[in-house]
Amino acid sequence: MENKIREAIDEIKRGSFEIIDIEAIQKLIKRYFETGENFYVKAGFDPTAPDLHLGHTVLIQKLATFQKFGGIVQFLIGDFTATIGDPTGKSETRKVLSEEDVQRNAVSYKDQVFKILDESKTQVMFNSTWLKELGTGGLITLASNLTVARMIERDDFSKRFASNTPIAVSEFLYPLLQGYDSVAMNTDIELGGTDQKFNLLMGRTLQKAYNCKKQQAVLMMPILEGLDGVQKMSKSLGNYIGVTDQAFDMFGKILSISDELMWRYFELLSAKSLKEIEEIKEGVKNETLHPKKVKESLAMEIVERFHGNGAGITAKEEFERVFAKKDVPTDMNSFELDAPVWICQALVDSKLVDSTSQARRDIKANAVSINQEKIGDDKLNLEKGEYILQKGKKNFAKIIIK
Repeated sequence: MENKIREAIDEIKRGSFEIIDIEAIQKLIKRYFETGENFYVKAGFDPTAPDLHLGHTVLIQKLATFQKFGGIVQFLIGDFTATIGDPTGKSETRKVLSEEDVQRNAVSYKDQVFKILDESKTQVMFNSTWLKELGTGGLITLASNLTVARMIERDDFSKRFASNTPIAVSEFLYPLLQGYDSVAMNTDIELGGTDQKFNLLMGRTLQKAYNCKKQQAVLMMPILEGLDGVQKMSKSLGNYIGVTDQAFDMFGKILSISDELMWRYFELLSAKSLKEIEEIKEGVKNETLHPKKVKESLAMEIVERFHGNGAGITAKEEFERVFAKKDVPTDMNSFELDAPVWICQALVDSKLVDSTSQARRDIKANAVSINQEKIGDDKLNLEKGEYILQKGKKNFAKIIIK
């Protein structure tokens, strides 16, 4: 029993940036192993950008770990707070989403996260359920728990205040409302990113103020590095792996990371236990396992998570076929265009590049092929027919020109 509890705590600590009140977490885990009593683990998601990449899934993966050891995940979709917009890290007031946008994005979120979480151990909740009923009196009582001076201590607010950038009063309410969610949900543990510490601690403060007979523990997860191993994973930096990427692309991107970064991805993204990962590391160290094979196993695991059983080995075989035999993938995005099409526009329309100027640069750099033949003419027009466009080694698209 003691060993199981210790292993559970080690898995929960794994990869975390900071934990506040680890003793409370240990008591909850111990109680679960001894009595089978569950506890509640909250994570809030404002459905403003439901197109997730692997960096977003670090937190969700940790929620899945808690589910193994008695945690019931309170997956909170902040449909009410999204109409305010979280000001964390923002240099200006955020655009407010419509209720229709929020609901549409919420559905997309659920479709993606249940590829990681156990749906039977997850409660999907919407904070409009209790926040709409809070009323003016409730809101004033809630606001009395925080001073303006304390709020201005926040780095993002202090910078905006110093530069005379407007701060809406509604933005002051955001951390209070997030904290009140923990009161309404009777949360035991809340997870969040390192930039959310102020808001996460607000849950502890308000649970005490509202006499909840508990103060939630807080666990913060770090930001995942992107494919370059330096910058945080981000769509805007182009160093990301999207959870909706095609299996072939996902496999290839994971294979492109450095051997050093591979261990970071194992720690934060793999469902393998710490003991299993340690055995793999030992195998690489004593040269009984090759780093490339280990990286392939990680890539297959992540591909299967988002594309289903068997997708990992299929992606691996496809990848080997394409790059060993210099063949083209059997599964690629297809686009229909009207003839005639300028090659640079075709590259943009098939989503291989972001702009025609980038297309010109790629053609001049000898990085573009049509039907596996390099091209150097950036003024080329394509007539009716089917073409396989390729940019670099791994990016393919099929275009049908009518």
